Amino acid sequence: MKHTEKSKPSEALAQGIHVVAKPIGPVCNLACDYCFYLEKKALFGPGEQYRMSDEVLRAFITNYITAQPTPVVEFVWQGGEPTLLGIDFFKRVIAFQRPLAGAKKIRNVLQTNGTLLTDEWCLFLKKHDFMVGISLDGPQAIHDRYRRDRKGNGSFEKAMQGLRLLQKHQVAYNVMASVAHDTAKHPLEVYRFFKAEGIEFIQFAPIVERLPADALSAQPGFRFAGPAALSKAEDQSRTTPWTVVAEEYGDFLIAIYEEWVRNDVGNVFVMNFEWALNAWIGNPSPVCTHASQCGRSLVVEHNGDVYACDHCVYPEYRLGNILTEPLPVLTQSALGSGFGISKETALPRWCLECDALAACRGGCPKQRFKTTCYGEPGLHYLCEGYKRFFLHIRKYLQAMTQLLANGLPASHIMEAVKGPLVIKMK
Repeated sequence: MKHTEKSKPSEALAQGIHVVAKPIGPVCNLACDYCFYLEKKALFGPGEQYRMSDEVLRAFITNYITAQPTPVVEFVWQGGEPTLLGIDFFKRVIAFQRPLAGAKKIRNVLQTNGTLLTDEWCLFLKKHDFMVGISLDGPQAIHDRYRRDRKGNGSFEKAMQGLRLLQKHQVAYNVMASVAHDTAKHPLEVYRFFKAEGIEFIQFAPIVERLPADALSAQPGFRFAGPAALSKAEDQSRTTPWTVVAEEYGDFLIAIYEEWVRNDVGNVFVMNFEWALNAWIGNPSPVCTHASQCGRSLVVEHNGDVYACDHCVYPEYRLGNILTEPLPVLTQSALGSGFGISKETALPRWCLECDALAACRGGCPKQRFKTTCYGEPGLHYLCEGYKRFFLHIRKYLQAMTQLLANGLPASHIMEAVKGPLVIKMK
């Protein structure tokens, strides 16, 4: 697939590379229903240790810091469950990063289910200024609905213990809340729970996974349909039971937004809302889901294999290995093949005519498996939900943009929604 002049790989690399590291691969102490990463064990042979060696770790850290043109280099450590590696692994991370930093600022982000956090862990994370993303879906009944351990027991109590340890040691953290089929029916219960627990930074991640059309279409060892099946538009009946209903996801966000915009602007930061305001102002999206193009967010597995995207860890998307090829070359390979650029060029007419396009940008390509009313393939599964949400909040975004343009905090919107909006111009 050809790339356009405005999207040359060299120009994209100048914007920086983002890499998610999977130092323990798909290994996890939980067995969440909706986890799409546990199946990645099918990529590796029997007897695999699933532990990033010091050789791979050093190569990755060296590559990433030297290849990054930006003054800040952010390392993101995910899994599986990365805390299974133990603190000593991350002590080596710090030791390898320190002499290579130079004038650059190094940031580390650890995504965890929180169940294995201890005082020792939190003291380490605080000392080295880690940002922790902790997975928590809401109050116990909602969280335990999908997030259970390998014995079928809920993980809520241990996750909450981890959260409180982060709070106790004042470790910077945010909450990643997955919105699955049943979760979407309880928006205010989820949001008010987070507020009651003193959580200020929240990201809501919709759960969307497809089942293969038939046994023959599934790649060996994989239970979900991968991106290669995108040419086969399938109806909603082929999604997993925990996949959120598109319209209900939109209503979930709307219900929370309506409460947030009246009470919590400036005190609670919901990333989905921040992204929407960012798009309304006209800034590039900080997240690939709602960016015009993708392709600069790679994944490095525990064995050094690099893939084009966290959602595309399938054999056909393997780019190479960090031990033999530098990150810029691997990124060039992804972009040069058209990966990520087609996110924009393949948009169907329905999207191009949509009033919400500037905020939505067609969503993640992996989830574009619906058909438009014009009979075109490539419509995002959550289209109706995204559209419902983005169009509903336009009036608020317009008011907040006007506030900011006049040097006033966006939090003034809370007064505005209680009466007519009056802004004194400079």
